[in-house]
Amino acid sequence: MPGMWWVVGVVAVVVLGSVYLAWTAARVDRLHLRVASAARALDAHLLRRAAAAAVLAEERYSVELYAAARIALDAGPDEREAAENDLTRQLRSTPLAPDDQSAEAVVAASRRLALARQVHTDLVRDALSVRRRPIVRLLRMSRKHDRPHYFDVDDPTLTPAHLSVA
Repeated sequence: MPGMWWVVGVVAVVVLGSVYLAWTAARVDRLHLRVASAARALDAHLLRRAAAAAVLAEERYSVELYAAARIALDAGPDEREAAENDLTRQLRSTPLAPDDQSAEAVVAASRRLALARQVHTDLVRDALSVRRRPIVRLLRMSRKHDRPHYFDVDDPTLTPAHLSVA
């Protein structure tokens, strides 16, 4: 019967290895799905901020801010980061009164955007980290997913220094 324990040991190792591989593959898939979801949420927050900035620009008759907001709204994927950085610069140069509803909407949208960007960045970092694991690379567990990319923009948060009493 000593040979029996050897077979049980091999079966146990195979089962544990299979469970680990299945868990790792599910983690890779789950992280990539979460990155895609976070990217959609980030896109929605970018659109909300640009729309709020366009409303503010119309109320203030600010041609530069309106142009930056429209460019951000209409930008394609390759132009998006530059357009959003330009909009952030325009918003930082615009005096925002705390009692102005449109300014409050822009500040709130910028805060939500900053949070969405941070969540997206964290998930992309985690997905890229799991993709670098030797077993994931060896078994090509991430082959059905596009490589996630950071959305590299300036911090969109408008700080109290950007608020002025009108």
